[in-house]
Amino acid sequence: MAQRGYFALGVEGITKPRNAGSLFRTAHAFGASFVFAIAPNIPLRELHGSDTSKTAGHVPLYEYDTPAELDLPRGCRMVGIEFLDDAVTLPSFRHPERAAYVLGSERGSLSPALLERCDFTIKVPTSFCINVSVAGAIVLYDRMISRGRFAERPVKPGGPISALPDHVHGGPVLRRLDR
Repeated sequence: MAQRGYFALGVEGITKPRNAGSLFRTAHAFGASFVFAIAPNIPLRELHGSDTSKTAGHVPLYEYDTPAELDLPRGCRMVGIEFLDDAVTLPSFRHPERAAYVLGSERGSLSPALLERCDFTIKVPTSFCINVSVAGAIVLYDRMISRGRFAERPVKPGGPISALPDHVHGGPVLRRLDR
């Protein structure tokens, strides 16, 4: 599953420990570089019931009181996951190489302050809102299949017949910044 770049997953105003734990465990399983919470309405130490991988012991867990305090690495693009009319539908979205995905609380939306910080806002194309931990898992799966290197899907039902060929490295690419 090696991919270029990195990603993080975070939540704002989360109210249910099981949802937060499931989100963080899913992020850990997909290879997140870190996880974060903004103004959580739960103590993050209560996630052990659903975060059986103990994510905070393997990747950094950051907690912030407000969206203004959120400190991302340089070049990291904030991607809000929100069921909004003007959000880009997930199948039409190209994931940034360096991204921090953020979801809102179970019974609300991302705050206006956090939406203002988002470089992109995406939505899972469903008929109505789905569980926050399910939405996060779908987005991370989409990132993996769209940015990873996998064999082409066969024309007929079933899996690929032949293995993925070895990657061939090309020569150096020189870029000029003055163009």
